[in-house]
Amino acid sequence: MNDFATYLKNEREQEWRVNLRKQISNKERTSKTRVQMPEQKPEIRNRNSLEVNLGLTDEQAISEAQRCIDCPNPTCITGCPVNINIPKFIKKIEEKDFLGAAHVLKETNALPAVCGRVCPQEVQCELNCFYSQKLKKPAVAIGHLERFAADYERKSGSISVPDTEKSKGIKVAVIGSGPGGLAAAGDLARFGYAVTVFEALHEIGGVLKYGIPEFRLPNEIVDAEINILKKMGVQFIINFVVGKTASIEDLKKEGYKAFFVASGAGLPRFMNIPGENYVGIFSSNEYLTRVNLMGASKEGYDTPVLKGKNVAVIGGGNTAMDSVRTAKRLGAKRAMIIYRRSLHEMPARIEEIGHAKEEGIEFLNLNSPLEYFADKQGRVNRMRLQKMELGEPDSSGRRRPLPIEGSEYAIDVDLVVVSIGVSPNPLIPHAVKELNVTDWGTIKVDPETMQSNIPGLFAGGDIVRGGATVILAMGDGRKAAAGIHKYIQEKVKK
Repeated sequence: MNDFATYLKNEREQEWRVNLRKQISNKERTSKTRVQMPEQKPEIRNRNSLEVNLGLTDEQAISEAQRCIDCPNPTCITGCPVNINIPKFIKKIEEKDFLGAAHVLKETNALPAVCGRVCPQEVQCELNCFYSQKLKKPAVAIGHLERFAADYERKSGSISVPDTEKSKGIKVAVIGSGPGGLAAAGDLARFGYAVTVFEALHEIGGVLKYGIPEFRLPNEIVDAEINILKKMGVQFIINFVVGKTASIEDLKKEGYKAFFVASGAGLPRFMNIPGENYVGIFSSNEYLTRVNLMGASKEGYDTPVLKGKNVAVIGGGNTAMDSVRTAKRLGAKRAMIIYRRSLHEMPARIEEIGHAKEEGIEFLNLNSPLEYFADKQGRVNRMRLQKMELGEPDSSGRRRPLPIEGSEYAIDVDLVVVSIGVSPNPLIPHAVKELNVTDWGTIKVDPETMQSNIPGLFAGGDIVRGGATVILAMGDGRKAAAGIHKYIQEKVKK
């Protein structure tokens, strides 16, 4: 597009924004009430795996979009790790140009339908919204609107594929098909590189497939976003473990000029307390992978999972919520969250905590496991807990939980899921001996380019952060793609 065409496009865009402002005053916009997401009823949804949130209607989306006052300095964008032009896509919805809104989202976000569902907007873009910052009112429902636009496009059948530059004939490898890897692959394809994503498992999507239940993120949504990347030219190879199936040196010999490591943090942590090896005690990774990816909740599948009537999930994050809500759907009569801090300190999204409560999940806050007991067959049947109280803040800023002397007690359990965090996947650090890593096993990178100490080897997401959100991993992927592009172009010039 030439300079005059760009100018004309900007003028026209400004013109319709001005016209919209004339039709609806800011006073009218700010007096509107934030839209409520339609949901399945709790007593119905806690017995099925269908998506809990049902999506906005056209009318609801337009009404919510009208709340956006189109700030001259849109701070919501600064709160978005992938830099979506939030006011622009919202104004497209207000104008009833829903496909145009989806197109704007795709300019910077390879997974808008995914992010509209699982991104913690309340602590990112929505936290930086004018309503939150200045008016102390509920923010514009940016996440709901993002989901609406992406879903509308998918259902319309008019799915746009982002433009890509002419092929450069240069091969780049992405290791891991989770959110960070997919975001990097999308941007690299736009730059014209021949991108291959290597996935160790038998399905593409990483944590989006194995870690997040379908009642929060249906697999068909993930598949639809991946299909767009395929249409952009991204190649996917499954059942391929870089570091085992082939080394990075092997791939270099095949012509790959740069690598982005997005292998995640799939190594579970345990508390190392007595009885933790009894039958019926899972890590959240294994439990959710068996159910979400291996079909364990369905009849006739080869990878079953134990079911329990009294299920305890240890932890307070989103993965803990996913695990306990999954247990409820698999028939648990008593499904419990056991967390050593208070509800206020719980790191899970407010929406997920609220949904869990509505579905009958019991919260045993300020409790910490001490020991597990088992029946004669070695199956866990009881656990001993200790009540806690909050002391002074620790290094994370949260108040440190302290044991209350003499407060120990026992409860019956026949299934336990430990969800207290994960460690970085050690495969690549072990396979690449000269790679600089931290004491926690994460890869050290330049925060601006995401490049490691090895030229041409970049990394991002949980393998760098240790454990983060989908959108932060995607932000790393985009930053790494830009870093790879700069690295290769400078190398080509030489």
